[in-house]
Amino acid sequence: MKSTQYSAKEADESGRIPFEDSENAIWNKLITRQAKHLPGRACDEYMEGLTRLSLPTDRIPQLNEVSEALLDTTGWKVAQVPALISFDKFFKLLSERQFPVATFIRTWDDLDYLQEPDIFHEIFGHCPLLTNQAFADFTELYGRLGVAASKEDRVYLARLYWFTVEFGLVQTASGMRIYGGGILSSPGETQYALDSPDAERQPFDLLNVLRTPYRIDIMQPIYFVLDRVEQLFDIANMDIMKAIQEAKQAGLFEPKFPAKEAS
Repeated sequence: MKSTQYSAKEADESGRIPFEDSENAIWNKLITRQAKHLPGRACDEYMEGLTRLSLPTDRIPQLNEVSEALLDTTGWKVAQVPALISFDKFFKLLSERQFPVATFIRTWDDLDYLQEPDIFHEIFGHCPLLTNQAFADFTELYGRLGVAASKEDRVYLARLYWFTVEFGLVQTASGMRIYGGGILSSPGETQYALDSPDAERQPFDLLNVLRTPYRIDIMQPIYFVLDRVEQLFDIANMDIMKAIQEAKQAGLFEPKFPAKEAS
C-alpha cells in the first residue's frame, strides 16, 4: 500500500460525517465546475444516474443518502473506508455490492488532479453509473474475480478496471460518450478524451485491454470504446481469467507513454 497525506474522516455517533465548511466549498467548486462539461460528453446512463442520486451542490453528501438511492435501483451501497485500502479489502467490498468511498476531499492545491481517489471522485465519478444494472453487475463480478485471483493476476485485472470503470468510452447513436469515472471527475480529461487528436481510441477487445500498460498520472494516450454500455454484460460473461492467461503468454504491448522519471 502507498502512503498518502490525506486522512479519512470518521462518522459521529449518528453516522454523520462532520465535513467542514471549507471542505463543502471545495465540493461545491468541483461539482459545479464539472457539471458544465458533462452535457454531450457523458453517456446517457451516467446522466440518468446523476439525476437519480440528486447530489447536493452546496455540501458533500452523506454516505447514507447515496446508499439509499443505490439500494433503490441496483441493490448497491457505499462503504466508508480510509484514504487508502488494500486490494483484498477493495475486491471484497465490490464482491459484496459495496462501493468503497474514502471520506476525505482534496485540498484547493490538488483541485485539478489527485492520485488518491477522494470522495468527489468516488461519488460523482462512479456512483451515478452504479444505478445502471449492466455496470453494477460487471463491477460485482470484477470484485468476485479479484477476491479469488493471485497477486499476479490482479495486475491484469487492474488493467481491465482502468480501461472500463475508470477510463472507458462508449459509442452511441449521438456519438462517442464517456462512462469512465476517472474521466468524468476530471474537467481536463473530459475534454481531452473525446477531442484530442493525440489520444488513440480503439474498439474494446478484452485481450488487448489486458495487454495494455497505463500510467495514472498522465492524460491517457489510449482509450477503449464499448459499442454500448450493456456490452459490460457480455464482458462479464466472458472467461476473463482465461483471457488473463492468454495475455500473460502474449506479453504486454509497448507503452504509449514515456517512463516515469524517478523523484
